[in-house]
Amino acid sequence: MDREELADFLRHCRARLEPSDVGLAAGPRRRTAGLRREEVAQLTGMSADYYTRLEQARGSRPSRQMLTALARALRLSRDGRDHLFHLAGEEPPRERHGSVHVRPGLMLILDRLHDAPAQVMSDWGEVLAQNAMAAALVGESAPGRNIIRGYFTEPALRALFPPEDQAEHARSHVAQLRAVLAARPDDPEPAALVAELRAVSEEFSTLWDEHEVETRHAKVKRFVHPVVGLLELDCEVLLSSGEGQFLVVHSARPGTEAHQRLELLRVVGLQDLTVSR
Repeated sequence: MDREELADFLRHCRARLEPSDVGLAAGPRRRTAGLRREEVAQLTGMSADYYTRLEQARGSRPSRQMLTALARALRLSRDGRDHLFHLAGEEPPRERHGSVHVRPGLMLILDRLHDAPAQVMSDWGEVLAQNAMAAALVGESAPGRNIIRGYFTEPALRALFPPEDQAEHARSHVAQLRAVLAARPDDPEPAALVAELRAVSEEFSTLWDEHEVETRHAKVKRFVHPVVGLLELDCEVLLSSGEGQFLVVHSARPGTEAHQRLELLRVVGLQDLTVSR
């Protein structure tokens, strides 16, 4: 690990970004250009103290998960991400069809969606990035968390949807995963997820044996939020060509009750974010 070079690289990457580049409010006038250290720490989920020590060449070696989070927070290209890994003494991630690296352009679009819940996801259910509205709607997800695994193993995730809709969501998740596995039978990660869920969930195993296939597409989804209540939202799915990634955006038509509740969620979500800072 080259601590001095890593520290210098992090400082330069932070200095070239403005808050608006990463979906943050500018706030009071800044004395220096770029993001604050605390803001980078917030975006990556690490402590401000640990990030400060990295920039001062005093920190311990970051984990691979933390390096991935830093690459996303600093909006690094794939080459920049690989350089970051090398400076930390790690081999960069091997590329696969469902790459975990979200392109800076796609992250820029995500950051601009201030009033609509949006997430970048892999085709087999990993949450790769989300905006503040998505965190307010479905809860904050650590990068790489798999929503299909969560749906069949975490009651709290299933409870985000009305009881009468839950069986259809289960069927759709399984059908989408089967389509991915059929397209990439040699990809070990979706195959491992199927084996894991067949072993722990009788519901998943039963649905898997029905051999339904479905790809991600636009639909209407209903969410149950503990503060704003029932939200009926249009779900749009945009494919990122060649990466096995999707930008999933939820919106409500202006003038509807759902639109009013989504606006309330935006206010509530921003208040929660302010408190957490």
